[in-house]
Amino acid sequence: MADSYGQNCNRCGFCLSVCPTYQAQGAEDASPRARIQLIDFFSDNKIESSEKLKDIISKCLMCGSCANICPSGINHPERYIRMREKMIRDHGDRPEIKSLVYLLAKESRIRMAAGAAKMAQKIVPDLFALKYKLGNIALKQFPVLNKVPFRSAARTELERTPGQNSKGASDLKYGRVAYFTGCATNYLFDDTGFAVLDILHHLGLEVIIPDTQTCCGIPMLYHGGREKIKNNVTTNLACLGAQGIDAVIVDCPTCGAALKNDYPGLAKEFGLDQDRANRVAEKVVDISTFIMNHARPEVFAQNHEAVRVTYHQPCHLRNHMPTPGSAQALLNALKGVEYIPALDMDSCCGGGGTFFYEYPEVSKGIAENKVANAKATGADLWVTDCPVCRINLGGYLDDTADLTVVHPARLAAQFLSALKGQKG
Repeated sequence: MADSYGQNCNRCGFCLSVCPTYQAQGAEDASPRARIQLIDFFSDNKIESSEKLKDIISKCLMCGSCANICPSGINHPERYIRMREKMIRDHGDRPEIKSLVYLLAKESRIRMAAGAAKMAQKIVPDLFALKYKLGNIALKQFPVLNKVPFRSAARTELERTPGQNSKGASDLKYGRVAYFTGCATNYLFDDTGFAVLDILHHLGLEVIIPDTQTCCGIPMLYHGGREKIKNNVTTNLACLGAQGIDAVIVDCPTCGAALKNDYPGLAKEFGLDQDRANRVAEKVVDISTFIMNHARPEVFAQNHEAVRVTYHQPCHLRNHMPTPGSAQALLNALKGVEYIPALDMDSCCGGGGTFFYEYPEVSKGIAENKVANAKATGADLWVTDCPVCRINLGGYLDDTADLTVVHPARLAAQFLSALKGQKG
């Protein structure tokens, strides 16, 4: 059967060399080529829908590595998404995953769930938090939710005068940017948000953080929620497509890939403003790339003490964004950073959105290898751009591990602080 998103699978096996689930399990039914063949068999009515088929199609990290290496040009992720939708319609989904899709469809629901989770973190006994796990990660290892959502807390920061420290700091092409924070920064990692905001202000930019932005919708799309994502796409395009915005800054590669690669096609499918979707897509840039494109070296001072740093490259950054090496370039550009690449720097961490929860044993094997190789570098900081990678990798670092997972913007902002201290 001809693939509607590419060519026929020729069973070459190139995808086996890059597929994290195949590498972890070593079974043919864990490989991309097996999934594609099964989808074709199903489409040709050679096999029937079943729970087993649903499990095989779902046991994928959606990293996109197979599509990147495929000589036939097959768009594996798109085919998996479409097949997942059919399997979920036939067999349903786990109640907790259905609840997640429901919550992410409206910002008010996300806010309510975050508030409940924050309250639970305060009252759950430590012994329970150590014993009870989501997947293989103890509750105690999960990040503490922000005291208040970042977008609310950042309003006072936005009152600062842009450019007050920026004279001679950069050669900017952009003057007014929108910051798409995503759900994770808004509710979990406000340290990333304030670091990004500090950097953008220091570079002399006027920063807009739209209050109406909501989840990019990719977790919903991966779990059969295509019919529910239209509101998310409509809302985000409306607030990010406003006139006078020169760039859309993202700190999460998954959000960036959604806005840049998925939204134009979804806008066409849903009958939304195609020109607006294309304009937004063209303006999307991750914060590390933005820094490397616009900051002069003197913007970031040298720390008094050298910091040993290693890096994990998220799959969505590597496979779906145009400049995946920007974070590494930033680490190499920061004077005082000793960047030590891990052996498997660019391999998947096994997080994959909800994959670490749905298939904990597969995820654990992948993550534990990453942790071992990161520790072997002797680094103090483990830098990664993706919040899910940060949750997953941090979940396998216990209190005795002398390694902290942070966003690259957090490290860059630390050097800005050193510069401000020198000026003061």
